[in-house]
Amino acid sequence: MNGAESLIRSLLASGVETCFTNPGTSEMHFVSALDRVQEMRCVLALFEGVATGAADGYGRMKGKPASTLLHLGPGLGNGLANLHNARRAMTPIVNIVGEHATYHQRYDPPLASDIEGIARSCSRWVKSSASAQEVGVDAAEAVAAAMAPPGGSSTLILPADVAWTEAQGPAAARSVPARPKVDEARVREVAEALRRGEAALVLNGPMLREDALELCGRVAVATGAELLCPTQVARIERGAGRVSVDRIPYVIDLALKRLQHLRRLVLVNSQQPIAFFAYPDKPSLVSAPGCEILTLAEIGEDGVDAMQRLADMLGARKTEPKREPRGALLLPTGAMTLPGIAGTIAACLPEHAIVSDESVTSGRGLVPATKNAAPHDWLINPGGAIGMAMPVAIGAAIACPGRKLLCLSGDGSAMYTLQSLWTMARENLDVVTLVFGNRTYEILKGELRNVGAGEAGKKARDMLEIGRPDLDWVALARGQGVDAARVDTLDALARELGAALRRNGPYLIEVKL
Repeated sequence: MNGAESLIRSLLASGVETCFTNPGTSEMHFVSALDRVQEMRCVLALFEGVATGAADGYGRMKGKPASTLLHLGPGLGNGLANLHNARRAMTPIVNIVGEHATYHQRYDPPLASDIEGIARSCSRWVKSSASAQEVGVDAAEAVAAAMAPPGGSSTLILPADVAWTEAQGPAAARSVPARPKVDEARVREVAEALRRGEAALVLNGPMLREDALELCGRVAVATGAELLCPTQVARIERGAGRVSVDRIPYVIDLALKRLQHLRRLVLVNSQQPIAFFAYPDKPSLVSAPGCEILTLAEIGEDGVDAMQRLADMLGARKTEPKREPRGALLLPTGAMTLPGIAGTIAACLPEHAIVSDESVTSGRGLVPATKNAAPHDWLINPGGAIGMAMPVAIGAAIACPGRKLLCLSGDGSAMYTLQSLWTMARENLDVVTLVFGNRTYEILKGELRNVGAGEAGKKARDMLEIGRPDLDWVALARGQGVDAARVDTLDALARELGAALRRNGPYLIEVKL
């Protein structure tokens, strides 16, 4: 058994069963070892940003890491945007990054780079394995570090000679610490604050799962508190029969208006609400001036346990939470409009679907429109680096076979990780992708005004529009093995989306706006 095989078997022993790969020469012994370790599922991506985004989607849904296999520093660099998103989502991932053989590095070969430096920008744990005898232990430690609360990426650097040298057997899994419990005095302080009213609970992370939301809903009814979450969250379980949470708006003026009446915000596994960017003459903090900010549970602490004790302290355990009723969702008809698109998606969404959402401006009405839809999971982009939706859909589909994936993407965002379609086709993943073809970075037109830079002239518009030539998404999809259609009315959208959600395998619909 060489170092590469020891590494793979150590990953398996720690529960890592899937690897999203884009290998090169330095990783060939890892690739060869895969033939001897059939238990590891390997999924090829044609671009490293697809591999890292897929690992993010897998980890969000599975609650444990996938690994990536990346080629040296440039390969890691190519995957960095979606590793940034995964870092903000607190997704456990183990990155395996190949490196030149230890004795070859001193000659400064063309692909040499500071891999550790690149990795530190997106990883909570970084190590370069020094020998084949140590690599199994390093792998087990990498998994444990990725799983440690609140979760994040580990990066293990694998020199080529460490991979090909004879090694010992695999290492056993390492223990993962539990989330720390919250001090009782803090729970009591929050209980007293909620009794004073004009408050909201700001929820994130594990607090956005169905069982935790039920608990939060009981506290909300008992105290009159509102339930909020940040604009961008990694995963939220929502829909009919579940407790609903109101997302704080992205647009700063709307966010300020939404929070202006609240005198107390209680953070539960969440940070204080802030503006996505700085804007001239507008605050960075979007809570009302003088608003009291209390923390029930820090991001890495056990928010569920703290909420249980809070509910007991408030006598809220037997209070019935307010759940969303099943709406009478009718299919809109006629010309293509954004409210009509939102209504169509809400009406067509199947039970227990997973939605990977990077629809940006085209999807701002989706959240209120779908709160009464069939129960589903919604995955958003906490990091803000575009090109997330299609790779995350890949990972979520592999993590949750048997559940339908609906991927929503703006056309500009989708071009960043277009190669995702090829992987969807190769793996025959059950993903329906809607690409909103408005042929513009529409959000940036609004941001140009918001930051005080004025209205776009001809040269500025050329930097914000992606027509001329227009992208042909039907051709782009079919060229990678995914069948596709283009729709320009709500009737056509309902017909194509309904049929796509009933069939198996990947399908793409270009929504012409």
